[in-house]
Amino acid sequence: MMQTPHPNDLSYMEQALELAREAAARGEVPVGAVVVHEDRVVGRGSNRREELQDFAAHAEFLAMQEAARHLGTWRLSGCTVYVTLEPCPMCAGALVLSRVDRCVYGAPDPKGGFCGTLGDLSDVSGLNHRFEVTPGVLGGESSQLLKDFFQGLRRRAGN
Repeated sequence: MMQTPHPNDLSYMEQALELAREAAARGEVPVGAVVVHEDRVVGRGSNRREELQDFAAHAEFLAMQEAARHLGTWRLSGCTVYVTLEPCPMCAGALVLSRVDRCVYGAPDPKGGFCGTLGDLSDVSGLNHRFEVTPGVLGGESSQLLKDFFQGLRRRAGN
């Protein structure tokens, strides 16, 4: 279910972009995420897969875990997840299972995005929950951050 941006989307996506920049500075793929409940950030995350050697340490997954701890429940009803890159199948599944209301993402992911690009777990009739998706919020900035990061990796590798 694709939706148009809400008034505060840019502000929250800016916060997610700052977390993505911090991830890049640590040598992680630059993806950042924040979870918002009742106009308050209740969870933050950035990619930590290399640091933790954990395939599940994606930005939105970590932000959702923090939000669940903060709210005292695994049900993230009433929450919006802002993430700089379209969620993969694992993270889109977590969005369904946690019952978030909405996902706002920046850049589409042509190799792994499952909120509209390669597939769409946000609106599967057989699943017990659906959520709104607002794509492309600060998508240019999110995409450029990823491009710059991977170009830097290729330069350092001598390719």
